[in-house]
Amino acid sequence: MILSITMNPSVDIAYQIKDFHLDSVNRVEETYKTPGGKGLNVTRVLSQLNEAVVASGLIGGKLGEFIENELDKTDIKHSFYKITGDTRNCIAILHDGHQTEVLEQGPVITEAEAEGFLNHFEQLLTQVKAVAISGSLPKGIASTYYSQMIGICNRHNKPVVLDCSGEAMLEVLRGSGKPTVIKPNTEELSQILNKEITDDVDSLKAALSQDIFTGIEWIVVSLGSKGAFAKHQNTFYQVTIPKISVVNPVGSGDSTVAGIVSALVNDEADDSLLKKANTLGMLNAQEKLTGHVNLDNFEKWIGYTKLDRKNKLV
Repeated sequence: MILSITMNPSVDIAYQIKDFHLDSVNRVEETYKTPGGKGLNVTRVLSQLNEAVVASGLIGGKLGEFIENELDKTDIKHSFYKITGDTRNCIAILHDGHQTEVLEQGPVITEAEAEGFLNHFEQLLTQVKAVAISGSLPKGIASTYYSQMIGICNRHNKPVVLDCSGEAMLEVLRGSGKPTVIKPNTEELSQILNKEITDDVDSLKAALSQDIFTGIEWIVVSLGSKGAFAKHQNTFYQVTIPKISVVNPVGSGDSTVAGIVSALVNDEADDSLLKKANTLGMLNAQEKLTGHVNLDNFEKWIGYTKLDRKNKLV
């Protein structure tokens, strides 16, 4: 079983608007409401892959209940830790081929709630083979929290796929406990290394070889429509994906994370992991609903996904 963590979940609301007008009334053509937050997107895709998965994190209030009820409707297991604050809404306005997001801050977590979840988390680890941790930390939780969680995973010998950014990621990189996989984009890499990183192969190879990433088995860099660049141990890979018709790109990175952790628990080879992960990202982008894939098209698009092995940086 895979444990998928969302520390700051939400109810995701997507508004489809044909012509968006600022400072005016806009009529919504279609509305979608789903349990949201990066980790719950990961959870949904894992469930569609028929992977045994349990969702966890912090929820509270009526919106927290909505998340549990919606997961129940699709037979997704969950074991959330209840807090006194209210779970947030996150709104995406899809208009004219663009996407405008309005994200609520979410609840403030107490010290007792933060400590209580760590105990809950450690108990859940006894039931799972791997962990995916995705998204931001809510207010009230220290930026070292993910580092603490990864340390607990390391003690229990559970591989961890981490998808976060900012100070929380920096604290993990500075800490002694290391995740198995991280999935930054070039902007996040630039923030980590405090220098501009482009999608140039030599630039990426040099970046991923920096000492700050020592101890991390896999680094998978998202390059959007250009695919991905990855480092596994001492080998570099460039993944090229075909051009697709994008309907809703929200959750594509989370679908990629689902593919990575699924490949890990099934002991898949490097090429299988990278092609699977990127194909799921493409499939998500072609759907209206966030964190959904049409697996009927999986074989078609994985066939168009190309993988080139690059030499180790000398």
